[in-house]
Amino acid sequence: MTSADADAVTQDFADRHGHPPTGVWVAPGRVNLIGEHTDYNDGFVMPFALAQAVTVAAAPRDDDRWSVTSLSNGETQEFGRSDLEPGTSGWHAYVAGVVWALTEAGHRVSGADLVLTSDVPIGAGLSSSAALECAVLAALADLDGLSIDPLERAKLARRCENEFVGAPTGLMDQAASTLCTADHALFFDCRTFEATQVALDLGDADLELLVLDTNTPHTHVDGEYADRRRTCEEAAGLLGVPALRDVTDLDAALAALPDAVMQRRVRHVVTENARVRAAAEVLQAGRVAELAPLLDASHTSMRDDFAITVPTVDLAVETARSAGALGARMTGGGFGGCIIALVPSGWADAVAAAVAEAFAAAGHAAPQHFVGSPSQGAHRAG
Repeated sequence: MTSADADAVTQDFADRHGHPPTGVWVAPGRVNLIGEHTDYNDGFVMPFALAQAVTVAAAPRDDDRWSVTSLSNGETQEFGRSDLEPGTSGWHAYVAGVVWALTEAGHRVSGADLVLTSDVPIGAGLSSSAALECAVLAALADLDGLSIDPLERAKLARRCENEFVGAPTGLMDQAASTLCTADHALFFDCRTFEATQVALDLGDADLELLVLDTNTPHTHVDGEYADRRRTCEEAAGLLGVPALRDVTDLDAALAALPDAVMQRRVRHVVTENARVRAAAEVLQAGRVAELAPLLDASHTSMRDDFAITVPTVDLAVETARSAGALGARMTGGGFGGCIIALVPSGWADAVAAAVAEAFAAAGHAAPQHFVGSPSQGAHRAG
């Protein structure tokens, strides 16, 4: 969030409704530092919250209706309690879904007016939808004085996305948007929901994290995602474990599986969980540069074992490394989206320029980039 975003929603709210908002709330997007496709295998992930966020100005109204205006697309939507039907489509479904999830959980949610804006890139795998859910939830909870702890807020936001919007996501995105703290990554156990803040002192290590959006459309994501998940669940059943997180002898597990594809999928999940734990250890020890080989190994595993990278993503990672990145990997569910690269301080623009040059030479659309700054989770900002 920028101060300009807060000013914009505050001013628009006052102009639109004739009075100032009660407050302004913010919830960030996220980057997953490491740990892909481990979440639905009851494993470990390590996201951090971005400075890019959804910003919401809100105030109560005296009827059972909600209005929401998006400055990002110029649209206003209004709905009442009787309109809270799962399966609602459109961007405002994420707002209505939060009201629905709170209501389903037994909370009394009063009508409200909301004006929001976002600088979280959409479609880049940076969890713009979770940021929207968590910002709206923070606003509505505060307006009604609801006492809901941060983890429960994340679960309610996920319920909105899963059951109301119909997107089968795990808890990582909402947990990151709600639980993260500035200058830290979140070591998150997707089985127990235990969350540990791990210092991510990039500046002290003279490093920065380049986040580069390859602008690659996500193709076949739903079918491919479902296929990977189904294979993992079938493998866990064959191995007699609740989830692949419980595999302790990888070699024995691979020998017990019937085909090479399933073996590769299992190897990725088991080794990726190990890499997340290793990342937590090096960060806790203050050895940030030692993330680099873990990032590289994660990308290789996603490319060769889980088969979820695409040529543009691989080109971006390879070019970033050759241009001076210490380590780089795709981040997110795959088949497009963003890469992250650990680079020396001040190198992000130069590395991104090298990737842009490589993309131009290959005929690809120009990428966008920024430096990822580990930021605070959802909070009231004014």
